[in-house]
Amino acid sequence: MPPHPRAAFAMSATSARQVLYPAAVARIAAAVDIDPDVVLDGFDGTDLAGVELLVTGWGCAPITADVLAGAPRLRAIVHTAGSVRGHVSEACWERGIAVSSAAAANALPVAEYAVAMILLAGKRVPDIAREFRAARVKRDWNVIHPDAGNYGATVGLLGASLIGRRVADLLRPFDLEVLLHDPYADAGEIRALGAEPVGLDELFARSRVVSLHAPLLESTTGMVDARLLGLMRDGATLLNTARGGIVDHAALERELLSGRLRAVLDVTTPEPLPPDSPLWDCDGVLLTPHIAGSTGNELRRLADFAAAEVERWAAGQPFAHPVRRELLPLTA
Repeated sequence: MPPHPRAAFAMSATSARQVLYPAAVARIAAAVDIDPDVVLDGFDGTDLAGVELLVTGWGCAPITADVLAGAPRLRAIVHTAGSVRGHVSEACWERGIAVSSAAAANALPVAEYAVAMILLAGKRVPDIAREFRAARVKRDWNVIHPDAGNYGATVGLLGASLIGRRVADLLRPFDLEVLLHDPYADAGEIRALGAEPVGLDELFARSRVVSLHAPLLESTTGMVDARLLGLMRDGATLLNTARGGIVDHAALERELLSGRLRAVLDVTTPEPLPPDSPLWDCDGVLLTPHIAGSTGNELRRLADFAAAEVERWAAGQPFAHPVRRELLPLTA
C-alpha cells in the first residue's frame, strides 16, 4: 500500500485542547501520517516541505504565499471551525488548494439556540419568569400576557445562510408562520424551506420575532437600522445570533430602553458590552455571551466533521463540505 499522505495540525493550543478530542484524533491519524502531539500555532521556522494536508482550527496563522513557498506539496486544508477568512489567503485559492470547513457542523447548535429562543420569546418566558420572581405569588398570566404563546405566531428569518436554513427546517413542526428574506435566494428556494418569501420591510413589520442569520459584510453592516426597527410591532423581539455589527446598536438601545421592543442578544457591538451599558439591567433584554455556536461537548462535532473530511480526502474522494471560492464574498 502507498504511504499515507503527510498532514499537520495548525491552530492555537487552546483550540487544540478544546476541539481535538482523542477519538477524532485517532480517526485522523488512521487516515493520514500526522503527529497527534504536534500542533503548529505558527509557521515560522516550521518544516512544511512534505505536508500535503493541514487540519486547521481557531487561531491558525495565515497561510500566506510565503508559507506556501515552504509547503510545495500542500494541496488541501480541512478547517475544524466555520469561517476560513482568517487563515486561507488568496494565494491558497490561486494554487488551487481544496478547502473544507465545519461551518455546517457549527450551524446546528446556533440554529438550536435560535429555535429555543424563538419559542421562549413567543411564550414570553423571559418576561414572565422575571415578573414571577419579583412577585413570588400566583398571578393570572393569561390576563397579564394575553398575547403569549406560539400558536399561529409569525417568525421572520433574515438570511438563508446555513444557519438560517437550519432554523427554517427546525421550525417546520411548530404552528408558526415563517417568513424569510434573502436577496440571494429565489422565491421557490425559500418556499422549499417551508417559509414565505417577503421583502425586508414586510419581514420586520409582520414578525413577532425577527431572527438574524445574515453574514457581517460591508453591505450588511448596520443594515438593521432605526427605520427597520421602527417597523417592528410593539412588544416584538429581535434575536441576534449572527454578528452585532449587523444592527445599529444605538438605534436598538433606544427601542429597548423605551420598552417598546424586546431582544435576545448573543452577539453585540462591542462584545461584550461595556460594564456601564444600560442593556445589562434592561428588563426586555436577554444577554448571553456568544454561546450559540459550538460550546462544551458540541466542539466534538467539529472534530468529527473534520475527521470525516480527512478520511474522504485520504481515500481520494471530494470533500462533502467544500468551501467555494466564488461564494466567499457572500459568506461569513
